[in-house]
Amino acid sequence: MEDHLGKVTVAPEVLYSLVRLTALATPGVARLADLPIGMRRLFRGKAAEGIKIEITDDAVAIDLYLVAEPDAKMLSLGQTLQHEISRAIQDVVGMPVRQVNIHIEDVADRPLTAEA
Repeated sequence: MEDHLGKVTVAPEVLYSLVRLTALATPGVARLADLPIGMRRLFRGKAAEGIKIEITDDAVAIDLYLVAEPDAKMLSLGQTLQHEISRAIQDVVGMPVRQVNIHIEDVADRPLTAEA
């Protein structure tokens, strides 16, 4: 017996927060990068602070733009982010993930150390 109590709606901001928190918690990510200027005007999805999300047929496609730590192994970092972001969206929100594209835009500078 199915009870139809209403509908559940997840705001897009929830997806952005989930992607952002997952990315920033991943070792090797220094910070999120801004979206490329041309892309801000052209794409059809929503964007926030280095994250572009498109929802098509109830499936999520994500583009994440980030700055890596100087010692990060970039291929491994990208693959880890793809896995962790996909898992987070599926586990927490219950939506299928069509793709997670990682764009490493820069490498963070090492902090200068004071000489004695």
